[in-house]
Amino acid sequence: MTMTNVIQAIDQVAVATPDHIAYDYLGETHTYRELKQYSDALASQISQMHFTTSAPIMVYGGQTFEMIATFLGVVKSGHAYIPIDQHSPNERLTMIKEIARPAACIAVTQLPIGIDDIPVINTATLTQIFQHTVEFHATNAVKNDQNFYIIFTSGTTGKPKGVQISHRNLSSFVNWMLTDFKLPSAPTCLAQAPYSFDLSVMSLYPTLVNGGTLRVLPKQITDDFKQLFAYLPKMHINEWVSTPSFVEICLLQPTFDATHLPELTHFLFCGEELTHQTAALLKQRFPQAHIYNTYGPTEATVAVTAVEVTTAVLSEYERLPIGRPKADTLIKIVDQKGRDVAPDESGEIVIAGPGVSKGYLNNPQKTAGVFKSLDGQKIYYTGDLGKLTADGMLRYLGRLDFQIKLHGYRIELEEVNHFLNAQRLIKQAVAVPKYDLNHKVSQLVAYVTTKENNFKTQMELTMAIKKDLQTMMMPYMVPNRFVFKAALPLTANGKIDIKSIMSEVNS
Repeated sequence: MTMTNVIQAIDQVAVATPDHIAYDYLGETHTYRELKQYSDALASQISQMHFTTSAPIMVYGGQTFEMIATFLGVVKSGHAYIPIDQHSPNERLTMIKEIARPAACIAVTQLPIGIDDIPVINTATLTQIFQHTVEFHATNAVKNDQNFYIIFTSGTTGKPKGVQISHRNLSSFVNWMLTDFKLPSAPTCLAQAPYSFDLSVMSLYPTLVNGGTLRVLPKQITDDFKQLFAYLPKMHINEWVSTPSFVEICLLQPTFDATHLPELTHFLFCGEELTHQTAALLKQRFPQAHIYNTYGPTEATVAVTAVEVTTAVLSEYERLPIGRPKADTLIKIVDQKGRDVAPDESGEIVIAGPGVSKGYLNNPQKTAGVFKSLDGQKIYYTGDLGKLTADGMLRYLGRLDFQIKLHGYRIELEEVNHFLNAQRLIKQAVAVPKYDLNHKVSQLVAYVTTKENNFKTQMELTMAIKKDLQTMMMPYMVPNRFVFKAALPLTANGKIDIKSIMSEVNS
């Protein structure tokens, strides 16, 4: 059955099963009745404040129930929300405010800086609003092509870009999740990603429209491995949503398996490449589970392709494919002049369909650069390199802008990373360029965590890894220098923090 309205679908769950648990934050639970009551009360309050109709509202906070209730209250009142994580730098908060020109800011958690040029609903006021029970009819709720949320991506340089996601965009994604992933009805889903990262949407709305429970794993738990491994078995989740990097941390614990977590039946990955090594180990630990590799940029609403990683897929592919497009989406591979290439030829991945964003908020120049129109449909040029096989399977080959030139050779960094992570002694690795004073690449440096080994010195270990890599890749692709670490740094979103490694290498 196709869901036509995200907001109504969640409210219908609240009416049908009001006492069902919607949200579980480390044992503190909230029901669908509370979700409807809180969001209705906030929507009523916002409606009385008569903000500019199309202006979004910033929402600042962590992974609490009040954050989710605020999101729903904002969209019920006819505004899009901009989620800003409480761990964001103050400068980012200021930049987003300047770019977005929001109608207001809601501080679910106390703001770290003063904001006095727009209305602010502070934490104490919000708590009072949530205590009211009101009769609210969401007649002006966000619908169709109106913005539902705006997520600001990091942006490699300069200012972040606000990706506008409409109700239509979100509905397309949620319906695909409900139909194509064999999810349990009323799932108990891991909510680990911060809400400023669009991977969180993969947990959030498919679970709530399906009458499920979100079980939260906040940053203070994921940052402490001892707490993390102690808490996981108590969560009783059956659906796992995360980046591959986060599950790689969990796989360090030998008891992260089907014996100790028997209810866990579905794994969904997005946000970065799922390596063959990680998927194979996960399949070994959870042989009966459904494991999905998905792909998609924020600009096309979370994900647009998926493949179930079965034993057959693992044996067929050395580097995992990223799947087939969802039914309502067209994916093409084009050359530098925008012309379609033949099957099995590489080029830029281009996405068309109802999941594609209308563009970046208040940034027509950046929007025009990557969003085009074709036959009345928005298409997005991803900047990702890929190829489509003759049977419609999409393969990801790296970023077009992750290419470097070293000694005249063009090197795809993600290809180097693929081979590094496939090496027998390496647990996890990433390669980054070191630049000389003329901003030319002088070295390729690998940051590595290794498996247990018997080498007496790091020099011996380096020599063994290099010798092995020379049988797997072109000699000019083998990193010049290896830096061994106990663990690689991660961003707040659970991805390997390449930026911090880059700055360390080039400091």
